[in-house]
Amino acid sequence: MITDKETNTIYFSEKLKEQFPEVATEIYSTLDQLGTACRFLPCTKDIWARDYMPIQVNEHKFIQYTFRPDYLQQFEDIKSDPESICNDIKLKTVKSDIVLDGGNVIKSDNCVIMTDKIILENIQKYSKEQLLTQLKDLFEVEKIVLIPWDRGERYGHADGMVRFIDNETVLLQGYYKTRKELFEDGFLKYLLGALKDNHLKYEFLNIDYPEKINAKFAYLNYLQTKDFILLPSLGIEKDDEDLQQEIEKYFPTYKGRIRKIKMNSIIARGGALNCISWTTRE
Repeated sequence: MITDKETNTIYFSEKLKEQFPEVATEIYSTLDQLGTACRFLPCTKDIWARDYMPIQVNEHKFIQYTFRPDYLQQFEDIKSDPESICNDIKLKTVKSDIVLDGGNVIKSDNCVIMTDKIILENIQKYSKEQLLTQLKDLFEVEKIVLIPWDRGERYGHADGMVRFIDNETVLLQGYYKTRKELFEDGFLKYLLGALKDNHLKYEFLNIDYPEKINAKFAYLNYLQTKDFILLPSLGIEKDDEDLQQEIEKYFPTYKGRIRKIKMNSIIARGGALNCISWTTRE
């Protein structure tokens, strides 16, 4: 699998600059300072490019899964059509009938982590065993690791829960250690057990999460390429400093190449920087 740290090309939906011009301007300015540029996806109807754009397996293989999210069933008019977008940018894809969102795909070289919502989304076509076999074949990996759906996040995506530090270690949301209800319903035991069973080590993001802000997921929803990391900011100075220090600790080779982007308006809609970007390796 091509991982985030191997990508070198960034895309955003054309809708980003229309709907969130201030955020878009800050992103473009920051990318310019970092000496890079971005491209824009045509024919989109929303900004959440990660969710509908294909998963890149290697330089020549892009998996176009079936994008049919439950949370958009009554809003077809704002659901982007990935096939039209890929046709427009002349990208050939491998089609799959498996239903998923790109935000639920967290990649290392030979492993993919997903929430178990993927089972519910495909239960009418595949048993759990059949689905896991299909996913391993599609993504050309040895392991598909299923973690519990964090019901505090309605979309069932993994990219606000966990990110790979390296092939053997993941970074988890720090507040999973302190939410009492997660201990009581077995969530944390399930989560850590799934990682341990697949021989993955873990670290917790160690920052003081704001108590009254329902956007804690955003701190792990950063944008990573081979050249830099963009961190989502809520404009809380202490959190910004703590988050940058934590990310520098776990990704020391990125020191000097980590920047923050104020994302309040987009975070309020339920996503952050990983959600609004699509990254590839060319």
